[in-house]
Amino acid sequence: MAATSIRDVAARAGVSVGTVSNVLNHPDKVTAHVAERVHAAIAELRFVRNDAARQLRVGRSRTIGLIVLDSHNPFFTDVARGAEDRAADAGLVVMLGNSGEDVDRESTYLDVFEEQRVRGVLISPFGDVTDRLEAMRQRGMRAVLVDRQSDDAAFSSVSVDDVAGGALAAGHLMETGRRRLAFVGGPLEIRQVSDRLRGAKGAIAAASGVSFEVIDVPALTVLAGRSAGEAIAARAPRDRPDAVIAANDLVAMGVLQALTMRGSTEIAVPSDIALIGYDDIDFARAAVVPLSSIRQPSELIGQTAVDILLEETSDPSLDARTVVFQPELIVRESTRGS
Repeated sequence: MAATSIRDVAARAGVSVGTVSNVLNHPDKVTAHVAERVHAAIAELRFVRNDAARQLRVGRSRTIGLIVLDSHNPFFTDVARGAEDRAADAGLVVMLGNSGEDVDRESTYLDVFEEQRVRGVLISPFGDVTDRLEAMRQRGMRAVLVDRQSDDAAFSSVSVDDVAGGALAAGHLMETGRRRLAFVGGPLEIRQVSDRLRGAKGAIAAASGVSFEVIDVPALTVLAGRSAGEAIAARAPRDRPDAVIAANDLVAMGVLQALTMRGSTEIAVPSDIALIGYDDIDFARAAVVPLSSIRQPSELIGQTAVDILLEETSDPSLDARTVVFQPELIVRESTRGS
């Protein structure tokens, strides 16, 4: 059965198609009596208007596209929540895409969002999307980078100073007396990971008598962290680091599981190995040993990105903006008293 059209509604109500359109879009232009007849016809025929097509015709989509690196990471869930809240305030909705740290999936979502002619795109990029975003901008679609700065400031961005965050984590561990530090994270191609590593290296280089190693993992997940933690635990005590900086809280939770769930050979956190994560997701404070972490204002990042996108879509002449929030050290039991 064919879908009910606006012409069917007009015929049932005994009015023109233009009158039905006015009832739906400009009710102030029709009398209450006519509007009542049209709404009765809509209810009787169970008509649902094609809002997407209507928005394409007027050129003002009610949808914003958001592409994140990993939707399983609660940090990005919080970013999306902030974006959705701010978009809702403007009468818009957010369509979420998860690239899964895959350049092909990332490109596919950009294709879909452009085909849908969304109002604009928020993206936490995995690959090099500069040329693609520039081509989209030339066709009238704006983009704002999320949790990542634009290399040449060509696009607006909202992020956290991850270099400072890495330095903050390393500095805290050294202040507690730790001298054999390890960084667990990856892939290192992810800018946020490499920036956090760079910050940690810089802080350690400025200290004396501190060793440092990098343990690369294939993903920012609990499982990857657990595998790295098991490898650390399998070493002789003198060969283990006495402190670990995890690239995010999921990796930190995996490391924590590997260290503390070994039965009679359990490694104590923080007395044997201190551990700090990054992002300060809700699970960090609920871990079996509450995790110290570097906090990012995740919801504020999403809200600010939407604000900038809406400003740029309203006035395309605006110059790109770079908003960088400062990270915050949150100290809990995994490093406290160590």
